[in-house]
Amino acid sequence: MLKIGDFSKLTRMSIRMLRHYDELNVLKPISVDDFTGYRYYSVEQLSLAGRITMLKNMGFSLTAIPEIIKQYGDATTLKQYLQIKCAEVKEQAQAAADRLLLLETTIIRLGKDYNTMKYDVNVKEIPQRSVASLREIISNYEAEGMLWGKLMQEIAPQNVGFANPCYSIAIFHDQGYKESEVDVEIQISVSRKFQDTKSVVYKTVAPIQVASVTFRGGYDQFGEINEAIGNWVFDNNYDFDGAMFNIYHVSPGMDKNPDNWVTEVCYPIKKK
Repeated sequence: MLKIGDFSKLTRMSIRMLRHYDELNVLKPISVDDFTGYRYYSVEQLSLAGRITMLKNMGFSLTAIPEIIKQYGDATTLKQYLQIKCAEVKEQAQAAADRLLLLETTIIRLGKDYNTMKYDVNVKEIPQRSVASLREIISNYEAEGMLWGKLMQEIAPQNVGFANPCYSIAIFHDQGYKESEVDVEIQISVSRKFQDTKSVVYKTVAPIQVASVTFRGGYDQFGEINEAIGNWVFDNNYDFDGAMFNIYHVSPGMDKNPDNWVTEVCYPIKKK
């Protein structure tokens, strides 16, 4: 038998790690002295230790390694484990390559005195308001205009009075970005509640604290604006607290020229 110190030297595994492996049932000693607590290993366990080290270096977790060791004599099953891990490593390698490319291109841009647009992030409270609301699943974000047309058509016969200030808002309820079938709610501030229509609901919306950026121009700026708000929220010890929304101060329906659009991007927040 080999003392734990000798086994540690032969396997190049630290004594601390061997004790950890024992606790996890990854590599248990063949004997433990009842009086001293010393652990002893067999010469035959040297090959097992080598397999464990190899599997760990391949990226397998300590929870998965014992199960793989049990299947070590089955070449077909072992091959399946290795193929799955190979696919995972390839995916991770591609992600790392993408990050490296992003870093390199950013460095190149900085070397050329490339300056990204700067956006001012403000904390504000959107006040309580009465709204006419319409919420639907639409084909994509570009189809939002259809919702506005539908809302205005349904409330027109009611001679609805709009509040001052009048907030025209689009709320994006999905948990993340979607290419299609997006959950969008639009709201417009009204002077009072009216009778609900087929698709439009009148309701009171509570005040909400947001981090916001107001910008002029086309919607191709959303990526940089979202990045600016995300960095600001992280740096200022806030958490996101609800669905983001846009306030259209000058919308495509008011002015066809994108250069004249004025939009406020809002993310509900709370202090950590």
